[in-house]
Amino acid sequence: MNITQQQLDQFLRHAREHAHVVALPMRTRFRGIDTREAMLVPTPGGWVEFAPFLEYGPAESSRWLRSGVVHSLLLDDDATARPQGANADHAALQVPAGVGVSVNATMPAVDAQANPQQVGELMARYPGCTTVKVKVAEPAVLREQGFEASMAQDVARVRAVRAWFAEQGVDRPRIRVDANAGWSVDQALAVITQLAAEDVAGECLDYVEQPCATVAELAELRQRLADEGIAPGGSPVRIAADELIRKASDPLAVVEAGACDVAVVKVAPLGGIDQVVKVARQVAAHGVSLTLSSALDTAVGIGAGLQAAALVAQVGNDAGVFGQAGPNAAGLATGSLFTADVGAREIADGAMLTGATQPDPEVLERYAVDAERRQWWVRRMEAAAAELGS
Repeated sequence: MNITQQQLDQFLRHAREHAHVVALPMRTRFRGIDTREAMLVPTPGGWVEFAPFLEYGPAESSRWLRSGVVHSLLLDDDATARPQGANADHAALQVPAGVGVSVNATMPAVDAQANPQQVGELMARYPGCTTVKVKVAEPAVLREQGFEASMAQDVARVRAVRAWFAEQGVDRPRIRVDANAGWSVDQALAVITQLAAEDVAGECLDYVEQPCATVAELAELRQRLADEGIAPGGSPVRIAADELIRKASDPLAVVEAGACDVAVVKVAPLGGIDQVVKVARQVAAHGVSLTLSSALDTAVGIGAGLQAAALVAQVGNDAGVFGQAGPNAAGLATGSLFTADVGAREIADGAMLTGATQPDPEVLERYAVDAERRQWWVRRMEAAAAELGS
């Protein structure tokens, strides 16, 4: 989907005048942050989001800006505003409101040994979800207490999640663990070996997400898991790539290297809904599964993720089977990680519905940043736009 300079300039003018910038507090520290900042832009078709993480520079942020612009164009039903020949692309990326998208729960790196009841309290926010992503390899614990203590907490957290599901009568939950590239190959092998030993039937451990930092390390880990026969229930432990796709100049490099079984993709870091669909087709051609996930988006940005997940469900590999986001539950139910989100995104029977959302004016006002910080975000958007237009 092509974005014209005129469309980009119109978006920038609109954002300068009308954008809201919010700082949403997190319930628990997540991805190393306790507050999530985001710029929300009311466009003619609906609200869109520009929210690259604060450490990202203009080049990386430009993909997030492109995503917001693409989302705004897809929300706009005015065909007369589109360049000649753009209607077909617009139609191909449309999804009706109300389409259900299966989602997973997210378990932050809580200390289940010290606070066992916290697992149940957190899981209660995800009604009907039988897939959960458990955060592991918490940087602060690794840094301050060391790997052995971190591993003990990680294994206890996964064990507590399994026990909670058993209490609910769910005997085959799907548990993903996400290390955010926090382990060496040896450390990853040690943790996975322990988790696999507790999942003898291979019914719970779905995959291990970004256990190590590099393509070479993921490839080595997959080989060592195979060599040592770590295969609960006879099935090899799947390895998923996230950062190696989200932050790479070539998001397919890890897939083409055969270093992962699952590709985790996020709309904004890839540059928009259209780019997700493109990558999904390429990933499917390599026989790699796919999970559509959130980049800690607000309810506005989650709308783009749900639309992309519904579109990805239509992408098929050679067997004609790709399923709901690959067929993995999408990691888009992240709104409960905030003490307050800008809008409502309900979860029912383990699913969320496609469709735009209208931010709550009271939330926009309560969590608005000051004028100086808003101007910082405007300058950041302009720097990203300069990269996008170059």
